[in-house]
Amino acid sequence: MKPNEVYVEIQLLSKHGFSLRRIAAEVGCAVNTVRRHLALEAVPKYERKVKRATKLAAHEGYLRERQTAARPNSIPASVLYCEIVERGYQGGLSQLRTFMRSLRPVLPVEPEVRFETAMGEQLQVDWVEFRKGVTPLHAFCATMGYSRASYVEFVSDMKVATLIGCHERAFVAFGGVPRKVLYDNMKTVVIERDMYGDGQHRYHAGFLDFAKHSGFIIKLCQPYRAKTKGKVERFNGYLRRSCFNGYLRRSFYVPLASRLGQSGLQLDVVTANVEVAHWLRQVANERVHGTTQEKPAARLATEAPYLQMLGAPWRGDIAAARPQAAKLEVPVPRPAIVVERIAQIAPAQHPLAVYEQLLMNVKQGVSA
Repeated sequence: MKPNEVYVEIQLLSKHGFSLRRIAAEVGCAVNTVRRHLALEAVPKYERKVKRATKLAAHEGYLRERQTAARPNSIPASVLYCEIVERGYQGGLSQLRTFMRSLRPVLPVEPEVRFETAMGEQLQVDWVEFRKGVTPLHAFCATMGYSRASYVEFVSDMKVATLIGCHERAFVAFGGVPRKVLYDNMKTVVIERDMYGDGQHRYHAGFLDFAKHSGFIIKLCQPYRAKTKGKVERFNGYLRRSCFNGYLRRSFYVPLASRLGQSGLQLDVVTANVEVAHWLRQVANERVHGTTQEKPAARLATEAPYLQMLGAPWRGDIAAARPQAAKLEVPVPRPAIVVERIAQIAPAQHPLAVYEQLLMNVKQGVSA
């Protein structure tokens, strides 16, 4: 007899006035069992005393090692699922997610206010710092506002020349130049905010020259409000409370760095760029985005015709550039800037008669 049937039988006999011993004899159980069932307010739930081995049991040790190697970060269940499938796992993803929740804390979700931009209107850019020290590792991360398509490049420094080079390669990857690019307060872009008045910032002259040459407008997010760059920040992992380390950090860097670390190796720039190119092409830009419910690569194909055409590579002199203020919203064409600079540095020339007169004056002064 099943537990719920035992419970119903005991309750029914008790209502007919049967004694505990009589009920135990009729049902075929101990008197204490009858007493325990009568004290219950509902049908008891069946609990398996011996847990059945799951398909995931053979991989639990590996999963614990992977999460331990990734601490203080964590690896998404979707990434680990691909890894254990290659090791012979035949179960489902939901079983894996349940197990992974027992290994890491769930952080509270902070509500986000989202805004959408027109096609080709805005690109959001940020640096991501993964490692300091003797062998630093940083990532240039750029995300298109409309399509959410992203470009990532790993570098060993965050100098302005490196930043410009990353921009040029990102524009090639996207197929054009957006009209505006949004930054936070990185010193390679803006040296001092509002130095020449409200909204008149002191930009890095070399980078400002590059922006004018490329045809995009520099836009700054609100001070201490990096969330206004939410699309790229969510991607690269800045908003830790809202996305638990970010998509780039969780789904690419942590799994790769921890796997190499288990072999005694350290992730370098060359390896990171080879792997991230494949990851962007096969995973990041091919996933269904949570907000748009479309693949970023598919939306980029729609957005690309609205981007500005690519120009010639920038050949400015960063070392010779001086800080200046951007007072115009529309970028100044680069040829005008070149002509203006040539006019400023060109030496003043006079007729030869002027120099002859000066020479005679000097001679007369010496004779006197």
